[in-house]
Amino acid sequence: MDPRMFRGTALAALIFLLVQLGALALVPTFEAAGYQAVENPSDPTNSFVYIGAILVATAAMLLAFRYDAAWTVRAVVLFSSGLLSWYVFSAIVPPVFVVETGWGYVELLSLALAAGVSLALYFYPEWYVVDTAGVVMGAGAAGLFGISFGVLPAIVLLAVLAVYDAISVYGTKHMLSLAEGVMDLRVPVVLVIPLSLSYSLLDDDFSGASDVHENEEDEGGDGERENGEEPTPVADGDGAESEESAPDDAGRDAFFIGLGDAVMPTVLVASAAFFSPAAALGVGAIPALNLPALSAMVGTFLGLGVLMWAVAKGRAHAGLPLLNGGAIGGYLLGSLLAGVSLVQALGIAPYL
Repeated sequence: MDPRMFRGTALAALIFLLVQLGALALVPTFEAAGYQAVENPSDPTNSFVYIGAILVATAAMLLAFRYDAAWTVRAVVLFSSGLLSWYVFSAIVPPVFVVETGWGYVELLSLALAAGVSLALYFYPEWYVVDTAGVVMGAGAAGLFGISFGVLPAIVLLAVLAVYDAISVYGTKHMLSLAEGVMDLRVPVVLVIPLSLSYSLLDDDFSGASDVHENEEDEGGDGERENGEEPTPVADGDGAESEESAPDDAGRDAFFIGLGDAVMPTVLVASAAFFSPAAALGVGAIPALNLPALSAMVGTFLGLGVLMWAVAKGRAHAGLPLLNGGAIGGYLLGSLLAGVSLVQALGIAPYL
């Protein structure tokens, strides 16, 4: 692997690790704060409600890009960034400046920090700002879904999204159109992995991306143009990563990974830590960590390694089949090693 690509892969792995550790650290705090979003987290139909929401959101974003309303997508993402950051900061920031409002008590420091995330993304969306916001958002989203989705709903969610991801990248390719739209928004729908110390997301020019995509579509590729030069890897907003065939990796300045690539497998990691009957490992700041959750993390990184190896070869790939598959396989193996039966690990005991 090219040294630049190796460094990029290491940075991507670090971001994934921060999202997973952050979600695990937030799980007990979110549960204590009453953030569980559903009444019955063991109901697998919860997964299909979320999948339906993804389909609706994807269609809405594609329509926004088609009818020159990309600003609405950016506005929604910036608002969501602030909201998720508020959840995270409310859980970890000590209640120093608390005021009572008509909606209840509000911690002003948490609110200010969350607003700062949205404002930073609006005024200065450099790659490290986008990635930092992505880590906060990813950890918060995975933690929330982790305590709201039992193991069975989480596995169903990951499995269905992996199949959908593959279809949308290799089949219909509509996620490639979505990727073309979100790249220029410079928001944490995608994580930016620079391969050059001089790379600047603010200076990157994504114009002409559609032309590149149209020229390469017949060859099965999908991509964007990097700084007006050769195609670069892109990622769709729901977690699918794709890579344009490129003859010379040294010409790339960055590649892009969908935030969903980091969030989705982490949902199972957080769910395993919260719902699995396996004993906790008692690790410092992440007391919820157990063997099934740890092995799901290991499986995720094995999937990430295979994905990055394929990306380095310049082939088009969806991310979630490898990442979600690795997380599910790792979770099941860890459950068996922890003495949890397969029926318990899958959460299907109530249906037998």
